[in-house]
Amino acid sequence: MKTIKFNVLVILLWGTVLNAQKKAAFVVQPYLQDANPTEITVKWETSLGEESVVEYGTSPKLGKKTNGNAYDINFGTSRIHEVHLTGLKRFTTYYYRVKTGKLVSDIFQFKTPPFASDNESFNFLAMSDMQIDHQNPDKFNEIVNKGVLPFLKSEYGNDVPDDLAMVLIPGDLVENGAKYEQWQNDFFEPAQNLFAEVPVYPVLGNHERNSNYYFKYFSLPKNGTAAYAEHWWYKDYGNTRIIGLNSNDGYRDSREQFAWLKSLLEETAKNAEIDFVFAQLHHPHKSELWIPGEEESSGKVVKMLEEFTTKTGKPSLHFFGHTHGYSRGQSKDHKHLWVNVASAGGAIDNWGEFEGRDYDEFSVTQDEYGFVMVEVDANKNNPKFTIKRISRGNEHKFRENEKTDEIVIYANAHKPDTPEAIAFNGNVEYTGGMLKAQPFKSTLKDAYHAASHWQIATIEDFSDLVLDSWKQSENWYYGENRQKNDNLTDEPTKRLKPNTNYYWRVRYRDQHLNWSDWSKTQSFKTNN
Repeated sequence: MKTIKFNVLVILLWGTVLNAQKKAAFVVQPYLQDANPTEITVKWETSLGEESVVEYGTSPKLGKKTNGNAYDINFGTSRIHEVHLTGLKRFTTYYYRVKTGKLVSDIFQFKTPPFASDNESFNFLAMSDMQIDHQNPDKFNEIVNKGVLPFLKSEYGNDVPDDLAMVLIPGDLVENGAKYEQWQNDFFEPAQNLFAEVPVYPVLGNHERNSNYYFKYFSLPKNGTAAYAEHWWYKDYGNTRIIGLNSNDGYRDSREQFAWLKSLLEETAKNAEIDFVFAQLHHPHKSELWIPGEEESSGKVVKMLEEFTTKTGKPSLHFFGHTHGYSRGQSKDHKHLWVNVASAGGAIDNWGEFEGRDYDEFSVTQDEYGFVMVEVDANKNNPKFTIKRISRGNEHKFRENEKTDEIVIYANAHKPDTPEAIAFNGNVEYTGGMLKAQPFKSTLKDAYHAASHWQIATIEDFSDLVLDSWKQSENWYYGENRQKNDNLTDEPTKRLKPNTNYYWRVRYRDQHLNWSDWSKTQSFKTNN
């Protein structure tokens, strides 16, 4: 018995010696998490080693260091390291490197966020569904290293942390979140030059499979419901509040999540420092390219954001993915945008490949790879944000970081002039007539006619609508603009009841989602 114990001890000691002789290597290069004006979290993964040190400073000479913790990731020798830096100066560039034993990284940079009161403008990136397509395995690498990073350099021309504040990812980071190797090979490695200098904030998609790897790799804000840490959360950057939500099965209908969101929006409504609210969740409420991917519970989130925006006047949007293509839409009665930021790697959902539908809400849908840039102008007198779709094309048409869509939203409302409805002379044929109004006018510089909303009712208060038509100035569906040549100043009545009195009105919208007041109500009577 003593001999057996001795042999076991020798084997264990020999194993320890062999491990000590191995050299540590980076499994995942340093990446940034959860930045605040005075603090940030740095993480990385090594093949072995417990030491977790970040050396940092406001110049490449560094000069300061902070220790952190290491923990297991896959029941082996690999360790994730996490170091929380505190006492930083707001809106300041820092240099840093990480150290585990003799293993030392290159020197990288990051920039701390501003306070809202600093009124600093900033940019951020949104992209999703970079899960590997085995027919096109290098696409995410291309999106980051031939798309995002060159675009930042050509568009803004500074160091990456000066040009980009954060990266948002509404889900499907990997093909199978339960496969350990996919995290390092398919997600972190292609994006290491970006994530080392810009904090990344994902939410769970269905492909993550609620994997424990997700929660070990990411240290997200822990300000959601305590029992569901990091499933939902929020992050403030300057005058903007980012909300992360979980739209996956088992969480999408959670009373706790909706109660938390309701409470957060109520608090945000009272927060004078927040001008814009951006939410991200994985599943779309509506999808023009892939109807089977739609999720009803996402519509509840949309409704809550719409009501928040109309009540407070603070514009909002929701980013989503799941459908592998870009879409940009807007709510009819609210200053709220819908933006699908896919695909950054997953196989494109091509036109005609799945069941689709031309929804009124969407102005643009493209079956292409790409990413979305958001530019937030924090001018305290007239804050605004700009959405830009940057496309890499698809297998049939390549695009070299081409801007294929853009919209600008102002926090301040600026109504177009009330349209003047043109009255009918005499009765209208019950088989159909044409409603008409005078051309669009606005005192806002460069505003143009982007949408019209027509209503016909049998009751003057419009409580009994027989026509409710909402059309955009553009409707890109299946590669063509279905609104081409429509100047939005007339609308057919369609078939009506004979010998009946009707009331009608119209309102106009500009490209910044500002609605005019309704026109003066007009009336007509149909013939027998």
